[in-house]
Amino acid sequence: MLTVLGNVRVAVPREIEQGERRVALVPDTAKMLVAAGLEVSVEAGAGGGAFIPDDLYQQAGANVASRGGTMLRDADAVLKVQAPRESEIAVLRKGAVLISFLQPATQGDIVKSLAQHGITAFSLELLPRISRAQSMDALSSQASAAGYKAVLMAADRIGKLFPMMMTAAGTVAPTRVLVMGAGVAGLQAIATARRLGAVVSSYDVRPAVKEEVQSLGATFIELPLEAQVGEGGYAREQSEEFLRKQRELIGEHIAKSDVVITTAAVPGRKAPLLVTGDMVKGMRPGSVIVDLAADTGGNVELTQPGKELDVGGVTIIGTRNVPSTMPLTTSQLFARNVANLLLHLVKNGAISLDFQDEITKGACVTHGGEIVNERAKQMVGAA
Repeated sequence: MLTVLGNVRVAVPREIEQGERRVALVPDTAKMLVAAGLEVSVEAGAGGGAFIPDDLYQQAGANVASRGGTMLRDADAVLKVQAPRESEIAVLRKGAVLISFLQPATQGDIVKSLAQHGITAFSLELLPRISRAQSMDALSSQASAAGYKAVLMAADRIGKLFPMMMTAAGTVAPTRVLVMGAGVAGLQAIATARRLGAVVSSYDVRPAVKEEVQSLGATFIELPLEAQVGEGGYAREQSEEFLRKQRELIGEHIAKSDVVITTAAVPGRKAPLLVTGDMVKGMRPGSVIVDLAADTGGNVELTQPGKELDVGGVTIIGTRNVPSTMPLTTSQLFARNVANLLLHLVKNGAISLDFQDEITKGACVTHGGEIVNERAKQMVGAA
């Protein structure tokens, strides 16, 4: 199936989700789109949270629109970071293309509304894990930044130095860091903690990542459990029995750690529970936990999304949307991912939707008034 829309007008609105400082397009990527023959409009102030002034967009050849609603109403393609709100969907024209994080598992009503309004929506979470899509993989680019920042957050809170130091006053022992989950975020966390001089260990349900963990100078923890590898190399959703056994075996390692960084996630699903309240109470006072899965329910039983807790002297950091705390860099990465996906859909100056293409088919959630992605249908209960 092929759909063609001519005279492509691209709109980039300000993000209205509380705490979201990223923007879906930066001046360099705006220049890319303009060079490809697209007409780009950015809402005034859209880049403000990421320290990007409006005049840089104008210099890149984009229009700066003072009225976001009018811009959206006229757009053929809309680029966003967060899923749109109902007020934004209502002004989009039928047949418009939307590219953003949609989180179908938790934003089912939004996905249904997009279908009802005839919007062709692409969810960045659902991009297929193939080499051709790597340059569009916003999940990975944002996770890498989050893994880096998680270590800095832990280093800022813990009451000791990360590296071993030999001084005239005696030897300072290095901080012991445990990273749970060795995906993109976990591997970046391992690399960052090692650069800061910590002794690092890591656990993942996928034994295949052992070599990657070891190549970064960390110890891979092996538990006598069945491998849990899912589609595209992600960890699959685990049974409660598996998670119970895992928690029993990993507790000893958690108790010995000064810092625990949890990064375990299954795309489109609630985060698995890895660290119980009893495990937290078994850690030494002064220890720190950074739960990067706070947005999707948390890997730590006591995590409160958006808050920092003290539990018996153990600090649990549940910061939401960690990539947004580094908005300039993460916007640059995200914008390149989104621009690459949009340009993948553009042929000869027009948007051409070829649903025989693996990338187009895999990432498209709604089209022609329907939810067309099978995974998304299951997530929103529309199967």
